[in-house]
Amino acid sequence: MDKGLPRLLYKYLLELGMTENSAAYLNMILLTVGALVLAGLLDMIIWKVLRSISVRLARQSKTNYDNFLVANKVPRYVAHFIPLALLFEILQFAFLDFEYAGNIVFKILSILFVFLTLFTVKSIFRSTNDYLKTKPRFKDKPMDSYIQVFMIFAWFIGILTIIAIITGVEFIKFFTALGAGSAVILLIFKDSILGLVASIQVSINDMVRIGDWITFEKYGADGDVIEITLATVKVQNFDKTITTIPTYALISDSFKNWRGMQESGGRRIKRSLIISQNSIRFLTDEDVENLKKIQLIAPYLHTRSEQITEHNTSNQIDKSLAINGRNLTNIGVFRKYINQYLENHSAVNKDMTLMVRQLAPTTQGIPLEIYAFSSDKRWENYEYIMSDVFDHLISALPYFNLELYEIPVSVTAMPST
Repeated sequence: MDKGLPRLLYKYLLELGMTENSAAYLNMILLTVGALVLAGLLDMIIWKVLRSISVRLARQSKTNYDNFLVANKVPRYVAHFIPLALLFEILQFAFLDFEYAGNIVFKILSILFVFLTLFTVKSIFRSTNDYLKTKPRFKDKPMDSYIQVFMIFAWFIGILTIIAIITGVEFIKFFTALGAGSAVILLIFKDSILGLVASIQVSINDMVRIGDWITFEKYGADGDVIEITLATVKVQNFDKTITTIPTYALISDSFKNWRGMQESGGRRIKRSLIISQNSIRFLTDEDVENLKKIQLIAPYLHTRSEQITEHNTSNQIDKSLAINGRNLTNIGVFRKYINQYLENHSAVNKDMTLMVRQLAPTTQGIPLEIYAFSSDKRWENYEYIMSDVFDHLISALPYFNLELYEIPVSVTAMPST
């Protein structure tokens, strides 16, 4: 038997008349229990000291990073390291006579040390992530993706370390064997690798940020991005459902990001009135006089009718037929009215494109398209503004003797007798 201070309890038990085998077992049990009790007490003391220090630092420091460290239990995990190291030292003496059992205990302690290190690293990463999210520069960045990448590598190394501890094989030999199993590893981590590449490209190219409104028809997503991780992007739709999209789909498929609209001065209104072709005609002098009562276009009609009359007179145009010479049409005057109405509408952004145009005729009629931007980009207000505009325009059509196209109601066939 070895001699020295660690063997004092063992020698004392022998002096009491115990056999060597019984003394060895009792020595191992007492030292193990004593080591566990001492480690537990030391853990509590260190935790209280660290907690006190953390509170003082949190009160004195100008940054709130230490608050996140405490919230994610980093000091609590750190407090476990010294008691665990103490167990390593004391249990070496407890298991001097039990080499096989000692190897198992030390392997368990080593595995606990690996897990403790991983949990500590994970908590530090989480604290860093939470802290960066409070900064405007990083608030809309997919930091969760990068944290997941780091943790994947950390867990990968940790698992290899645990396997090396259990098998007794040198750590470096596992990396030597990875070359042969690289194809299997790539297959297992395919989604993670694709997600990593996608997250990097999304971040570098600033394609999507947290809070962006995106529309992804393939996945039925139409709402705000609430989370970007290594593997998925979560979108909260406007009906409050959640759609999960693979991160790599953002670079492999087409989607619409409405951020440009939200950062611009307005939200686009693009809608047409389908005018019945049978209601379009030239305006007579009497029609023009009646329309001059509409204040928005009265100056235009006065100036324009004078120009047309002067042109037709100077060119001796035969006006017995309305088609001869220059004329005003009801649809043309209505277009001018729409333009003036939008120019005077308080909810329309006058600094952005404002246009009323006639599209190519269709079998239903002639589309008269309004292309403008509302100043208010909020969805509810935008819909209200657009409805308000078209309510007015549809109501104004009869004043210009124009009609909207409507599909005729089919006559119900009479039943045969």
